[in-house]
Amino acid sequence: MKKFIYDLWGDTENIASRVTAEAGAGVILVDVVTHRRVRDRFEFEGPQLLNVKGKGEITAYRLIGRLRQGAGAESGAASTGI
Repeated sequence: MKKFIYDLWGDTENIASRVTAEAGAGVILVDVVTHRRVRDRFEFEGPQLLNVKGKGEITAYRLIGRLRQGAGAESGAASTGI
């Protein structure tokens, strides 16, 4: 079995690292665009503003879980694999 060693760096990885640290264990935070795309299938708490060092404030939503069948506009979660 080969084991690859690599480093990631850049703006995207830096923001992801800082948001992950802000979220804490077992918490999933999503941005405004992701929230807009899946809010009819998942329940969220927020919005909340995160003060991300070097970036300022970022709006995030905390994922609570799936909406019950029929609770969203159209439940397509099973067909999309989400």
